[in-house]
Amino acid sequence: MKPRYEEPKVVALVRLLNAIDEGVHGFDALRAAVSDERPPGTRTLRRYLQELEAAGFPWFYDRERNVYRFPDGYSLKALRLRPRELLGLVALGRVGAALGGAFVGEVDGLLERIVGEGTTVPPVAVRIAQVELDEAERAVLATLQEAEHAARRVRFRYSDKLGHISERVVEPYGFIVSLGRVYLVARDVGRRAMRTFAVDSIAEARMEPQLFAKPAGFDLEAFAGASIAGVLHDGEPVQVTVRFAPAVAKAAEQARVVRERTVRRLESGACEITYRVASLDELVRWVLGWGTEAEVVGPPPARGRAAAMARAVARRYGSARQ
Repeated sequence: MKPRYEEPKVVALVRLLNAIDEGVHGFDALRAAVSDERPPGTRTLRRYLQELEAAGFPWFYDRERNVYRFPDGYSLKALRLRPRELLGLVALGRVGAALGGAFVGEVDGLLERIVGEGTTVPPVAVRIAQVELDEAERAVLATLQEAEHAARRVRFRYSDKLGHISERVVEPYGFIVSLGRVYLVARDVGRRAMRTFAVDSIAEARMEPQLFAKPAGFDLEAFAGASIAGVLHDGEPVQVTVRFAPAVAKAAEQARVVRERTVRRLESGACEITYRVASLDELVRWVLGWGTEAEVVGPPPARGRAAAMARAVARRYGSARQ
């Protein structure tokens, strides 16, 4: 039995619009253009066409050519981008180039289709750690992506940062790219908790027959947004307040390292920022990177942890290196 079409609706509608804009596809070709692996059914495609029409897209069926197309002179490709919009798209392309691997072609291809060839673009340098996966790691990533798409559990061997190897059965919820690595966000069935797994530390990944349902309220962006790197989660999020000296206050305000924060500007020119974070140690390490220009002011457990880390650093640099 052929699997039911499960492509995200917004993706399907965008692909359908692009196919209509090409003006060379009949009905069956439109279905294949939406998804060649899992094309939508006849009724589903007709419903999508009706939704596009209701949204104001003037497609019509050209009986002479037996194709679906837009009227002459109408095209989705005729974009007039403002300079800031163009700059944003170019920056997106540079991020894709920095990520490398399987990501670079997809983002660069999208940029070329939107901006067009021969367009003069402003120079933009984006420095980000490059993602590099070897053939075996790419195969693991493909299995994990397939399991996430099919909502099936996956089993694999995992080597943690200390080299301890364990077998895990997880329910994959999504992926995070951070600091040059790709991470799987999943519910660990055995531990009954959310976990992140570095894809390059996973081996022998295989899908299990059991299906799962992702919680309706799960938000991958919110999950990643509570961590500076996007992948460190110690438990329930906590609020930590940091005071930044006037010399770095503006830079600190612009450094939106986590999703939830509040800023309070002080008369002295300094500022206090309260962050809601999923990993206390991660935030403290980041604050220490500001040197004497930043101070954790509360709550007491966070301030105590910062003091302990600072003392450890002082001891290391206080002893003569042999």
